[in-house]
Parts: sequence; structure tokens; C-alpha cells
Amino acid sequence: MTDNLKLNVDAYLPLRDVVFHTLREAILKGELKPGERLMELQLASKLGVSRTPIREAIRMLEQEGLAVTIPRRGAEVARMTEKDMKDVLQIREVLDELAVRLACDNITKEEIKELEKQMLQFENSTKQGDIKKIAEADVAFHDTIYHAAGNAKLVTMLDNMREQIYRYRVEYLKDENAYPTLIQEHRKILELLDKHEKEKVIEVMKVHVEKQAKVVKQIIRDQE
Repeated sequence: MTDNLKLNVDAYLPLRDVVFHTLREAILKGELKPGERLMELQLASKLGVSRTPIREAIRMLEQEGLAVTIPRRGAEVARMTEKDMKDVLQIREVLDELAVRLACDNITKEEIKELEKQMLQFENSTKQGDIKKIAEADVAFHDTIYHAAGNAKLVTMLDNMREQIYRYRVEYLKDENAYPTLIQEHRKILELLDKHEKEKVIEVMKVHVEKQAKVVKQIIRDQE
């Protein structure tokens, strides 16, 4: 277990949520490795809390697919598998394509400006080297498109998929060589949405997700 694990204190959140976010970030950053055991006593001692918020946080991690409980062994960090990645990104591809299709019809000038703002924020974040900020900026860019689609049910479905997608997004964004392509794709998506070129933007979005799947698949294979 990493020696750098420290509680990210937030006075506005219940302790279980603080513990959850601390462990979640450690998993996504790779500080807690796939297959590493999440032992309640050790984590409680490390973070200076009781076992109860640790246990509750582990349940929350399981709901996101970041942890699993093995009989007679206990909880551990979930391993990424090609099958899980394929299942998640297949769904994301379909939902993202639907989102840009609807956004082409419904996006407003104000939303175009907001999308441009998020695009520039993503570009700036890639220069800072903070994976968490880069991932958050990428999420914000796509969230703007989702809301521009004007379909609340679709947004709810995408929100439900968010955390399962996030782990693969972070793995992809750890590769600095991907940034120029991502920036170019974001710019193209913005341009095509502004011009309401539906079929073209759907194709760009499809390639956008497929590239992520290809890179993450290789990362998973390298870790096996």
C-alpha cells in the first residue's frame, strides 16, 4: 500500500465520502494497484479514521467497479479487463453518437461559446501535467455536449455511466502523446457542431471513442 495515502479532508462532506474520494483518487492515479487488497484495519490506521467509513467507502467503490470483494480474501482494487472496457466503451460510443446527433439540432450559440471555453480549458490543462485536472476538463467538454442535446433522460444515462467510463478515460489521458490528437478532435467536434454537420460530427465522435478503446486495450494487455 502506498505510503503517500492521506485523507483529503473536506468539511462539507460526510466522512465516508471523504474516505471514498481519497481511495478513488489513489486507485485512478495508480497509487493503489489493481489486485491490491483494501484491508479495513490498515486503511483505517493509515487515514486516521474508524473502520466504519472505510467499509462504507469500499462499498461505494464496488458500485463504481473500482473494487471487488473476493470470498475468503476480502476487498481489493478491481483489475481492468478487456471485456469490461469493451462493454463500457461500447455503451459510451452509442450514447455519445446520440448526444452529438441531438446536439447538432438543439445546440445554441451560448452553448457553442461554453463548449469553446471547455475546449480551451482542456488544452490549457494538458500543459500542466495534472491528470486529475485534465480528466475533469475532458469530462466538462463532453458534459456540455450532453446537455446541449436537450434530452434529460440521455443525460441521466450518461451520468450513470460516468464513473465506469472515468477509469478508462484516466488511463488514456496518462499518455501525453495522445494530447495533440485529442485537442484536434475536440476542435473538430466544436467546428462541426457549430456548422450543424450531423453525419460528420457523428463520425468524428465515433473515431474519438474508438481511439481511446484501442489505447486502453493495449494498456490492459501490458499490465497482464
